[in-house]
Amino acid sequence: MCVGRAILRGLMDVTCLADVKATLGEGPTWDHAAQALTFVDIKGRRAFRWRDTSGLEEFGTSFRLGSLIPRASGGYISGTDRGIAAVDLDADRFELLFDPEEDRDTNRFNDAKVDRSGRLFAGTMDDEEREASGAFYRIDKNMLCTRVDDGFRVTNGPAFSPDGKVMYANDSALQVTYRYDLAPDGTPLNRREFARFGEGEGYPDGITVDAEGCLWIAFWDGWCLRRLSPDGARLSELEVPVQRPTSCTFGGAALDRLFITSARIGLDERDLATQPMAGGLFMTLPGVHGIADRPFAG
Repeated sequence: MCVGRAILRGLMDVTCLADVKATLGEGPTWDHAAQALTFVDIKGRRAFRWRDTSGLEEFGTSFRLGSLIPRASGGYISGTDRGIAAVDLDADRFELLFDPEEDRDTNRFNDAKVDRSGRLFAGTMDDEEREASGAFYRIDKNMLCTRVDDGFRVTNGPAFSPDGKVMYANDSALQVTYRYDLAPDGTPLNRREFARFGEGEGYPDGITVDAEGCLWIAFWDGWCLRRLSPDGARLSELEVPVQRPTSCTFGGAALDRLFITSARIGLDERDLATQPMAGGLFMTLPGVHGIADRPFAG
């Protein structure tokens, strides 16, 4: 159960860990076994790996990666602008596995997460953000890919409740967060509106869920993250020093750190003068713990 106290932090509590100036930073994922955070710069064709012990590593990428998810079999799996790919950062290997959207030429993969059973859920979107051609896909351990929902402008998330029975996802362009019942076989059912946001509040982007079952949502053009209870009540708001936070995840040995990616795309010189760390990786201690991200089972 989510504690109803505010966990509102000022800017001084948010630290920039890596001023990478990502054009479109996204996809933070904590590899608990390796004690490492991975994230990507979609538009900049870069991937990053950060550890407490060794700092930041940067890698150029062959595709535009929307995510970088550890695999139980080793390496990573990624949704890209050309389909689903296997990635080995250290060997500089990027192997395209399949493309479920060969008929949607303007689409690319965006955000992705693994559910509590090790299945990968990845969303696509029109790269120009004009058409509602985005969809969510489930990729099982055997690499069977199933389209599980469709008709999105900008997919973001998903995220999963601690017990794995609920899936949350955003259509960022519509400023809506949806809630699904997640069947044991991984089928999202009974989509309904969980939260809707209004003018001036920003656009709900990436999501994570803490150990109390509360959602943390990054708000593009909102200068903040918001924490919502499982019934949709707004509990708190965490200000960040950049206009376009994109996603977040819990990490660290105790899963008590909240890592936040951001973007600088579309910001002009005057904007960047007031937020020079736009596109950076940030971290804060929010006062609650997260849940360890599972690797993709395949």
